[in-house]
Amino acid sequence: MARWLVLSVALLWMQPALSQGVFSENWSQICTLGTQSAAGCGDIRAREILDAAERPWRTIGRINFASRDQRSHCTGVLVSDRLVLTAAHCLYNTARQRWIPPSSIRFAAGYQRGKATVVSGINGYRLPAEQGLGGGFDSRAELDWAVLELTEPVGQQVGFLPLAEAGTADAFVAGYPGIRPHVLSRTQTCAPRSVSEGVFLAICPVMMGDSGAPLLVETSDGVRVAAILSRVAATPKGITALFLSVDLFDLGE
Repeated sequence: MARWLVLSVALLWMQPALSQGVFSENWSQICTLGTQSAAGCGDIRAREILDAAERPWRTIGRINFASRDQRSHCTGVLVSDRLVLTAAHCLYNTARQRWIPPSSIRFAAGYQRGKATVVSGINGYRLPAEQGLGGGFDSRAELDWAVLELTEPVGQQVGFLPLAEAGTADAFVAGYPGIRPHVLSRTQTCAPRSVSEGVFLAICPVMMGDSGAPLLVETSDGVRVAAILSRVAATPKGITALFLSVDLFDLGE
């Protein structure tokens, strides 16, 4: 597995190398946290299950990719009629060392237990200007974002979430974790802290499948999107999540 740790480890852990976390999509690391069997997965299973057919949760959905040799999913969130925010690494086929063609991707809004409120294909996706040069994946943290353009104006049917103007206080994540991939669930409050411009870290029970999930904040006007989940690490303190602020995204508007 590729090593996703692109920030200095000094920002995260001061313990010896064997106790340091490595950002990855590795299930076993997240489920054991390196010390206590199933501790991480237990926290993920304890997340509150949401009714994905109801507002505002139906603005969140699964990003599905399927081919003859691979099936995978990430999480995404609608922020306009046709635009979905997610993580760039979700769109890269590491085994084949190439980007997944838009024609092979589907966005299932309000997905729950095999059914979705609405499903749309993808016209294309926008990546950071420095991402994907030469056809490969650049693992720098600030480049792990993507904006999907849907073929259908799904937001007109299910709605979409506005972007948060500032702050991540009282934030939580809603997504489709790998051990419960068919139900939308939310974490308790996470407390992100800024480690560089547009990059946040928090102890939060998230894992593979949650990648691209929105970090949400409650406001007087409703739920807003503050960031998306990029990657996770199993650390002695728990599951450390790395988030990218929506300020980094190019929405082309």
